[in-house]
Amino acid sequence: MNGSDIVALVLLGVVVFFFGLILYFVPIGLWITALFSGVRVRIATLIGMRLRKVPPGQIVRPLISATKAEIDLEIGQMEAHFLAGGNVGRVVDALISADRAAIDLPWQRATAIDLAGRDVLQAVQMSVNPKVIDTPRVAAVAKDGIQVVAVARVTVRANIDRLVGGAGEETVIARVGEGTVSGIGSAESHKWVLENPEAISKRVLERGLDEGTAFEILSIDIADVDIGRNVGAELQTDQADADKKIAQAQAEQRRAMAVAEEQEMRARVVEAEAQVPLALSEALRSGNLGVMDLYRMQNVQADTQMRSSIASDDDSTEQ
Repeated sequence: MNGSDIVALVLLGVVVFFFGLILYFVPIGLWITALFSGVRVRIATLIGMRLRKVPPGQIVRPLISATKAEIDLEIGQMEAHFLAGGNVGRVVDALISADRAAIDLPWQRATAIDLAGRDVLQAVQMSVNPKVIDTPRVAAVAKDGIQVVAVARVTVRANIDRLVGGAGEETVIARVGEGTVSGIGSAESHKWVLENPEAISKRVLERGLDEGTAFEILSIDIADVDIGRNVGAELQTDQADADKKIAQAQAEQRRAMAVAEEQEMRARVVEAEAQVPLALSEALRSGNLGVMDLYRMQNVQADTQMRSSIASDDDSTEQ
């Protein structure tokens, strides 16, 4: 291979490189597709998108869809929404769906909903086809002390005007659960709840639980009602056990006090018995008691002890 061949190959490589670079910055295929779809996009605009690191396909293709759906959009606002971190294709699809469903959804509101992190297309679809949300099992106690476990089924529709800044599904579920607990708790009997579940759902629906949320509650239905524990009886049993323990503690306290008092009395008796010999000695010394008097008193004590011993022996023999 001579020098001229090498130069030719280098020139060919340079030409191919520059041709590929041109095709990258100038998406001819996308421009032709837009042209035949009735969307006029300047090649300079496509090159500018490349320079701003905006994929032209993610702008031009949604623009073609919007044009076919007779929705007037500008490339500049679509590109600005992409640079802000939005999903242009999803917003355009939402605009088309809203237009077909006769829902007023301007571009500014749709992009605001998308940038708020909500699925604007799903919101539009939910406005047309309401969504059914099943709440977790909610346990509440009626006034008769019987626990009732209920499951509510909430039918909601997206509120386009409150999607930005409105509370989500978790808030709706929490509020419906709270309303169900309040409705069951105000019932006089669990039987009334079993017989009139629609009254509970009606009472919950009348509380306006969708205020401040991104949804509009269409209906609340009690899907399932079960009987739980007898909470009233359990509370009474627990109270009886507590009263029993208190009474036992008080009785033990009184017994301990009685034992202490008995021991105190015995100590006094022993103390008094210890004073008897001292009193006898003092009486003998002072002459108030004679020796014969002491002797007769001792005989009486011995006779009393003998009689007590005989009586105790007779009682044990009879037994």
